[in-house]
Amino acid sequence: MKQITTLALAAFASVAVASAAAAQQSHPRHETQAQLAREARVTEAAARSTALAQVPGGRVKSEELEREHGKLIYSYDIQVAGRSGIDEVNVDAMTGAVIAKQHEGPREERAEARAERREARTTHPAKKP
Repeated sequence: MKQITTLALAAFASVAVASAAAAQQSHPRHETQAQLAREARVTEAAARSTALAQVPGGRVKSEELEREHGKLIYSYDIQVAGRSGIDEVNVDAMTGAVIAKQHEGPREERAEARAERREARTTHPAKKP
């Protein structure tokens, strides 16, 4: 009987550890820009040059080093004078390869800004006095 109880406790403990690990993976930890930069193998300057080569005549409007879908990427919003919207270019921070490029018109830009504000409120709720 004592052996069965020990086995049951061991099984329960392993399930609890597995559940905690799964919960931790479903809620990614907050990583600082410094932590992400230390992990990147490609410099920001090299990634910027790669992104700008994708959009001739463009200038970087904003940039961000982030983890997206498990990949560490540099994300650039590049604007071309006289053209509406922006081109978003994502460069892999580990290999330097362009992994995505898309044009976003004003409507898509506004929708993305709203989504980012919503995400910021849910991941970093305002402190209450």
